[in-house]
Amino acid sequence: MFQFLICFIAGIGAGLGTGFAGMSAAAVISPMLITFLGLPAYEAVGIALASDVLASAVSAYTYGKNKNLDIKNGIVMMVTVLLFTLAGSFVASLVPNTTMGSFSVFMTLLLGIKFIIKPVMTTKESMSTVSVGKRIFQSVLSGIIVGFICGFVGAGGGMMMLLLLTSLLGYELKTAVGTSVFIMTFTALTGAVSHFAIGGMPDIPCLVFCVASTLLWARIAAKFANKASAVTLNRATGVVLTILGISILTVNYLP
Repeated sequence: MFQFLICFIAGIGAGLGTGFAGMSAAAVISPMLITFLGLPAYEAVGIALASDVLASAVSAYTYGKNKNLDIKNGIVMMVTVLLFTLAGSFVASLVPNTTMGSFSVFMTLLLGIKFIIKPVMTTKESMSTVSVGKRIFQSVLSGIIVGFICGFVGAGGGMMMLLLLTSLLGYELKTAVGTSVFIMTFTALTGAVSHFAIGGMPDIPCLVFCVASTLLWARIAAKFANKASAVTLNRATGVVLTILGISILTVNYLP
C-alpha cells in the first residue's frame, strides 16, 4: 500500500509537470522512488523514463490537436537527442547511486524556484525570426545537451528542452511544450529501453503504478494547459516542483 501511495503521488507531480510544461517525469519520480522506496537510482530512472513515454505521447497528442506542436523543426533535435540519450544512459550505469540521486533532488528544487520567479514568456511571432540554417545548428547543439542529461539522470531533460526551445530557438511557450513532449516521447522510450537492457527489469508493480498515475495526470494537465496562460503554466509547474523538492530534501537531510 505504501509503495502504491508513493508511486501515485509521484505520478501526480510528474504528470502535472509533463502536461503543463513538458517536464521530464524523472525530475519527480526518480527522487521520490530513491528517497521513499529506497530503489537504486539507476532502476528509479529507468522506471521514470518508462513513465515518461505514454505521458509525453498523450500530452503531445493533446497539444498537436490544439495546433501547438511543431513536428518538422523538432525532428532534427529529436534525432540528436536520441543518440546522446544512449550515451548518457551508458555513462549513468557507471556512476554511483548517490551522485545520481542528489542531482535529481537538487534539480527538482532549483527548477521549481526558477519557474516561479522567472516564467518563460515568448510569442509565436518571434518563432519566424530565426533562419533555417541557424535553427538546425541550434537544434543539434540543444539535442546533444538534452539527450545526455535525459539518458544520464532523466531529471531536467524535458525542462531544459523547454528552456532551449523558448530562449535559444525562439518558440512560443505552448508550441515549445508541445514540441518538447513530442521529442520526450521518443527520448524517454530510448532511455527506458537502454536502462532496462543494461540494468535488468525493474520492480514491476512500481513500474505499473508510476506509468498509470503519470499518464492519468499528464492527460488532465495537458487539456487544461492548452487553455491556460503562459504565466499559469510556469507558476503551476514551479509550485509542484518546489514542494516536492523541499519535501525530498527534508527527508534526506533531517536527522
